[in-house]
Amino acid sequence: MTMKVGLIGVGYWGPNLLRTLRASRRCELVHIADKDSERRAFAAAAAPEALVSESAEALLEDPEIQAVVIATPAASHFDLVMQALSHGKHILVEKPMARSSAEVRTIGEAATASGLVAMVGHTFLYNDAVRHLRSLIHSGELGAVRYIFGQRLNLGRIRSDVDALWNFGPHDISIIQYLLDEPAALTVSRTGMDYVQPGIDDVVFLHIEYPEKVMAHLHLSWLDPHKVRRMTVVGTKKMAVYDDTAEYKIAVYDKGIDPKAELGQTMDYDESARGFLLRSGDVQFPKIAFREPLRVEIDHWLDCILDGDDCLTGPEHAENVLNILERASNHSIYDPSDA
Repeated sequence: MTMKVGLIGVGYWGPNLLRTLRASRRCELVHIADKDSERRAFAAAAAPEALVSESAEALLEDPEIQAVVIATPAASHFDLVMQALSHGKHILVEKPMARSSAEVRTIGEAATASGLVAMVGHTFLYNDAVRHLRSLIHSGELGAVRYIFGQRLNLGRIRSDVDALWNFGPHDISIIQYLLDEPAALTVSRTGMDYVQPGIDDVVFLHIEYPEKVMAHLHLSWLDPHKVRRMTVVGTKKMAVYDDTAEYKIAVYDKGIDPKAELGQTMDYDESARGFLLRSGDVQFPKIAFREPLRVEIDHWLDCILDGDDCLTGPEHAENVLNILERASNHSIYDPSDA
């Protein structure tokens, strides 16, 4: 079965979605909408088989379309998603799913009531390196997770509609929630500073504490000399590093600190006088077959619609991510008027 799909928005990320939808054998891109005339011209050239229009409403009212992909500015997501659901369309919307966890909850309730799939595009969860990292945790190879440290840094692209937390944070928070099986955060705190634009933090340090003494710390910035996309997981047995910019995306370090019983005066091992053994073994670079994460994401969305698969990045996951962002910000998605 082939799904007939519409795409709303062909701006920053929209062209990648357009390309991936056209390449899929399980869906047919039949309608594209964008308010900007230049973007419509691009869409018409890139997908000559599809109808291109200015109005998102016209696309949503098209009875031929069964599912809609939304790649518009974040402030428009909630309204467009709710309109799509009201027209009986399955939806895939770029992150964030909406401006607040309350709005995401409303989306989830509406989708469930209508028997429709609502999914958010947290693309990194469809990255095979991230999935391998999760398998290392869940197989027990790393032992119990102690802490996670993530860095997402670059020089630019500077945003005016959201700060560095809301721009970069959803990616790494989404990954952490996925790695740890969606735990509820005990505490969330952030420190940030605005250097380029008043009221919009260019650099943010986010700290999350989870149950079982697990910590996560993120460094997020578009004001840094290096492009870094790295996450370190420290376990009781081993440590692993996921580096999205490296040739080998995953490195597993047989390193750690182990307790060592000391030999007592009576030639037995005194458990109360333990020392510590620093362990530094081999480093492994597992071979991971690369699949384009966006294609995996689109395939999963179609599997959820056509085959009834459970959605990995549905409203529940989206709400968990937004809840942490809100707790770190004391408000929903960044509004410059708050500055």
